[in-house]
Amino acid sequence: MKKTAYFSMEFAVDQSLKTYAGGLGFLAGSHFRAAKRLNLPLVGVSMLWSYGYYDQAKDREGRMKVEHVRKYYDFLTDINLKVPVTINGTNIWVKAYKLEENVFNTCPIYFLTTDIPENDHLSRTISYELYDGNNLTHIAQEIVLGVGGYKVIREAENVKYFHINEAHALPIAFKMLEDYGIDYVKEHLLFTTHTPVAAGNEVQDITLLKNMGFFGSIDTITAEKYGGNPFNLTVAALRMCKRANAVSKLHTDTSEKMWSWVTNRVPIINITNAQDRYYWQDAGLKEASEKKDYNGLQKRKKELKRELFKVVADQAGKMLDPDILTVVWARRFAEYKRPSFLLRDEKKFRNLIESGKLQIIWAGKPHPADSNAQITFNWIMSKTREMKGVAVLTGYELNLSKLLKQGSDVWLNTPKRPNEASGTSGMTAAMNASIHMSTVDGWHVEWAKEYPEDSFTIGDGINLNEDYESEEMYERLKEAISLYDTEEWWKKAANSVNHVVEYFDTERMIKEYSEKLYID
Repeated sequence: MKKTAYFSMEFAVDQSLKTYAGGLGFLAGSHFRAAKRLNLPLVGVSMLWSYGYYDQAKDREGRMKVEHVRKYYDFLTDINLKVPVTINGTNIWVKAYKLEENVFNTCPIYFLTTDIPENDHLSRTISYELYDGNNLTHIAQEIVLGVGGYKVIREAENVKYFHINEAHALPIAFKMLEDYGIDYVKEHLLFTTHTPVAAGNEVQDITLLKNMGFFGSIDTITAEKYGGNPFNLTVAALRMCKRANAVSKLHTDTSEKMWSWVTNRVPIINITNAQDRYYWQDAGLKEASEKKDYNGLQKRKKELKRELFKVVADQAGKMLDPDILTVVWARRFAEYKRPSFLLRDEKKFRNLIESGKLQIIWAGKPHPADSNAQITFNWIMSKTREMKGVAVLTGYELNLSKLLKQGSDVWLNTPKRPNEASGTSGMTAAMNASIHMSTVDGWHVEWAKEYPEDSFTIGDGINLNEDYESEEMYERLKEAISLYDTEEWWKKAANSVNHVVEYFDTERMIKEYSEKLYID
């Protein structure tokens, strides 16, 4: 493997370092923990968000509200390095801090900020909040990550490849083009795409990007040759990189079809996402599963349910029962993930809950500028507030995510195919004896094909009618209720624990990156 700099808008390496929103950051964190363990030459580049993503709180009536609280970190090293970046005709200073390897046992990561006294107030706000809803600020963040990150790496490290995780850091390609020409770019740039829907891939007005400094000194005609007009960041990345990958087999097929019209691009290879078992997996669940000690597995799972239920009682005032099947829906609140799908037929949902044999927990963070997602979150909360055995939690950071995965019996995933590029939360749940229940999308396509008895599959992946899929979901929940807490259940849960790490552990993923992407 050649030494590689990995650029990502977010990294979830520890609860205390709040520089992430969700799955993209969780993936990057696992990537860097495993790479450190395997002693691979990888360095990270990201943004030091002064206010993180946001703090998800409740108002006086219990509805979700967005708060922004400044973060401080004394465990980042000031390396006394500042580089200039030009944005909208203004010279802005980008300061780098370094997360050393020994802090959280990861490969080193450089965190960039514009929130320093050398910059005016507007320039300082660029690194205030992850995924800022203002488009101009968002473009400025991409320039800081791409160009600022490139300059920092050139000063601090000697790397062969520049790997952009999603197209946010694409300005790096135009900086390299400006300095060395297209042959250099195509020799040193690597790209991972995560969005399997054309509408979800970022498109910008090309003149706006030019004026903002996205292309540096590269003229608009040249930029248009790579990204079109309007300018599509994913298309440009596919045309300018040496290699590109998607993050599941279904996503690879979807991406190849979606971008088949793009000329002069690289093929999209598959490297299915994975997560780090050494970080996520409970040792007691692992040991009991490996020994096929079903009584021990049941005992440990119910201990972990009690730990989770303390948080539920604290947040929601609901007392859940560790002897009852507990289903969790927890992830980013995005429309295609269908967070309210459980309530599609409210009568059937209520019947399941009122049977006294099923408990449900929701958790997740809508984008702070996505009012529809926030309305959905609050609607679910209002619909279920008076229901016994149903709770809605605020937050989905690392610690709560781990508690939910270790304390749930079923991890429910309801994306609308083929919108889920991979999804990884179910992998870490399965590592903790929480059986994956999912529509036929993302990584579940591979998991259910290899080990169909280790999960519950909703629908057939062909009939995508929502009435059909919701009926299937309720039937799978009934199936889970009838099976729960039998020897057959714990055998299924143990097999899930033992089998999921065979392929969906990060060390396999990292080795594939080393063999398929980070090579000459």
